[in-house]
Amino acid sequence: MMLIVLTLLVCVGEAKEFPSLDVLYSRVPADVQQRTVTALIQRVVGARASQFKATVDPTIAEKKIDAFHLYHSNGTVSVKGSTGVAVAMGIYYYLSNYCNCQITWGGQQLHIPKELPKLPKSGVTVSANDRFRFYQNVCTVSYSFVWYQWEDWEKQIDWMALHGINLPLAFNGQEAIFQRVYMKMGMTFKDMQQHFGGPAFQAWARMGNFRGWGGPTTQTWLDGQLDLQHKILDRMRALGMIPVLPGFAGHVPEAMTRLYPAADISRLPNWNGFDDTYCCTYLLDFADPLFKLIGVNFIKEMEYEFGVDHIYQIDSFNEMQPKSGSAQYLDEVGSRMFDVLQTADPDAIWLMQGWLFHFDSSFWHPEQIRAMLTSVPKGRIVVLDLYSEVAPIYTYTDSYYGQPFIWCMLHDFGGTSELYGVLDKINTGPFEGRNMTNSTMVGLGLTPEGINQNEVIYEFFLENVWRKQPRDVSKWISDYTTKRYGKYNKIVDLAWQYLKSSVYNDTTNNGDHRSRSIPTSRPQYNPPLKPYLWYDAEDLYQAWDLLIDSADQYKNNSLFQYDLVDISRNSLMMISLENYNKMIAAYQNNQTSNFGLYSQMLLSLLNDMETLLASDSHFLLGKWIAAAKQWANNFNEAILLEFNARNLVSLWGPKGEVLDYGRKQWSGLLKG
Repeated sequence: MMLIVLTLLVCVGEAKEFPSLDVLYSRVPADVQQRTVTALIQRVVGARASQFKATVDPTIAEKKIDAFHLYHSNGTVSVKGSTGVAVAMGIYYYLSNYCNCQITWGGQQLHIPKELPKLPKSGVTVSANDRFRFYQNVCTVSYSFVWYQWEDWEKQIDWMALHGINLPLAFNGQEAIFQRVYMKMGMTFKDMQQHFGGPAFQAWARMGNFRGWGGPTTQTWLDGQLDLQHKILDRMRALGMIPVLPGFAGHVPEAMTRLYPAADISRLPNWNGFDDTYCCTYLLDFADPLFKLIGVNFIKEMEYEFGVDHIYQIDSFNEMQPKSGSAQYLDEVGSRMFDVLQTADPDAIWLMQGWLFHFDSSFWHPEQIRAMLTSVPKGRIVVLDLYSEVAPIYTYTDSYYGQPFIWCMLHDFGGTSELYGVLDKINTGPFEGRNMTNSTMVGLGLTPEGINQNEVIYEFFLENVWRKQPRDVSKWISDYTTKRYGKYNKIVDLAWQYLKSSVYNDTTNNGDHRSRSIPTSRPQYNPPLKPYLWYDAEDLYQAWDLLIDSADQYKNNSLFQYDLVDISRNSLMMISLENYNKMIAAYQNNQTSNFGLYSQMLLSLLNDMETLLASDSHFLLGKWIAAAKQWANNFNEAILLEFNARNLVSLWGPKGEVLDYGRKQWSGLLKG
């Protein structure tokens, strides 16, 4: 039986082809991509760059799927790829698999051997499994990228290319484009300020969840984000990526009701308890002529500003119910939304997050999902199966009723930092998605709400871009420790095997790995805090002990230090919960002395966590706030930006709506 299962997984099925998606390709000349990826190589390997030669040759791609060829000659490694992204992927393939190097968000280990390791005489040719490799969640821009300057984006785009990403979300600067559209319709800047979310909360204002919260946004911020978007798009395109731009989802400023009193405008439901100041975004009916006018003008303004790539992500009902569940209504909504796109851009492809089907499954039954999706011509909408590793939708919708979809790993909510993963599922899941009968899978996607956590999971998952079969996870983990730290150590390997089998092996399908944790939950004594646990904490403590025992051998290794702090943090979190519950039991049993003992132990441990986290730059609240204030041009802007930065990682909403959803275990948040 096991042999049959593995055989099914290994045999990558013939993917269904969608000629309509042929409009999605890089239009940047090969020589420009080649120069751009050569500069990337220089940034990555520095003085060793002369030992690597990049060539972009689109003809080596079969069926428009990226490929690269590596070969070794006279001490130089040459990489020929179908795009700049394919070349970058080939470089990282060589650095990782032949030089035991690693490049992650948290840092890099680049001890490249003095003499470059040899390749087979015939070279090595690797092709991606899927045509598209998507990256980002609509929330990532708030939880992780919100304060990025160009230097940060440049590093992030380099990371994308090295890991094979060719379909990245590019949502910056859209408010400045909407501002032009709306002001031409008679609105004032104050009208915009009441509609746009503040800098850290733009993601949810864009989705119609609320209006104005975190503002008033400033013209300085809007202009700065527009300028940044130019740089982002220029670099993505120059590497051969296909950026996904936004479209008009129907959410409009309140001023629209004043300026166009005859327009068919309704209010969306309350989202998470926001009061009337911010609640209940205005939704322009999809059949109203203004909907098409605004939608077309927005895309035309965007095209004028920085061009388009013919793919647009639009989510009108993210965590919000449509006003009717009738199939006829949803069919009309889908067809009208696509009509707007097609009018503005005849080659338009609509990209949709499939999160709404999971989040509100009591509304979105198969009949409703089918009506929405089949209202669009076959192959003109692509669905992000956003949470495939835990709650796939494609499995019970006949592969999205024939529309193409992208198999995605969501993994993280709110950018929180708890250790968590489903290694076994992401090892086999993408293969199962491709090989399902009548599968319409066209890509692999990485869709975390926040990054900079659990890097092992992301390195593992992104190898699915080119891996032809599931891996031996234990062996992969052993190799991972060598690549991450620059040398093999059997004690460190054993530590990571414990982590692999515990925190990174959730098989429960629960997905709620963040709630009821110390110290990022509000205290309660009835019932006591009891987090969802899928592993034996003793396995985590064993890994922690083993890493501490090995620490002297990695004193100057930044990635080891980062991981040691992170694993210590998670271990102290678990121990603090034990002290907390002993304290609560003492209170309930009227044991005064025990209450005093355990409460002091808890407070002392939290102080220890604060000290621990202050020892590593990855865990500093001050760094987050300083990054926010870099965008300020004056004192008042600095106050607004710091307010946004602090609220997103604590209260979130004005009165604690969505309380602690974006919580961080950072120095500066645990004490004071």
